[in-house]
Amino acid sequence: MGGVEGHVDVSIILPAYNEATRIKRAVEAVIETIKETSSYEIIIAEDGSTDGTDKIASELSTKHPFITHIHYDRRLGKGCALAQAFKRSKGEIIVYMDVDLATNLKHLKDLILAIKKGYDFATGSRYLPESKIERNRLRLIASKIYNSIIRFLFKTGIKDHQCGFKAFKRASLFKIIGQVRAEHWFWDTEVLVRASRKGFKIKEIPVEWKESKTTKVRLLKDSITMFIQALRLWLEQIRQSS
Repeated sequence: MGGVEGHVDVSIILPAYNEATRIKRAVEAVIETIKETSSYEIIIAEDGSTDGTDKIASELSTKHPFITHIHYDRRLGKGCALAQAFKRSKGEIIVYMDVDLATNLKHLKDLILAIKKGYDFATGSRYLPESKIERNRLRLIASKIYNSIIRFLFKTGIKDHQCGFKAFKRASLFKIIGQVRAEHWFWDTEVLVRASRKGFKIKEIPVEWKESKTTKVRLLKDSITMFIQALRLWLEQIRQSS
């Protein structure tokens, strides 16, 4: 059905960097899932791709009037690309999801419904008892350790900070988005930590999740980077509390 002039209920943002083999399938799957929504838009935040993703995204935006393609000539990083897309969005509910569609899209309605019911933030969670995940054992262990560290440092109570499947109440998101400094993988964690600290209502939703065979996460290097980012955020909050 797409968006209507001047009003959009839901904005769905797809950050994309070198996703030529997946972007079209992801967009088509999202359209099929959300087509009953009264008004929506899809924003492809294409972040300096070099593999032709920009051309495919441009074609999709030409074909569908409710699709916007944002292109950057150089890579900004996931966090920066998302922040710019949020500013361009029109929806009262903003959703973002990873293009690999690791999270089963049947949960998209659950995300949106959580915001409609009064939550400020909703996030897919791979580590709730009802969740079903398929993941490399080493990555699973590393992820659970990481989330335990984040809970310990920031007292969020959240089981899964990193799932790339989130929805936000527009007004609530824009109260903190300018404070989020993470540019890449740590963005998901930082936005939830800041939301928790502000006292926003956060809903974790159990999901079915299957790790992509072509994941771009580099376990050792990205784990070190994310730990440094977590330490940066922790020290910042310690200074603000003193």
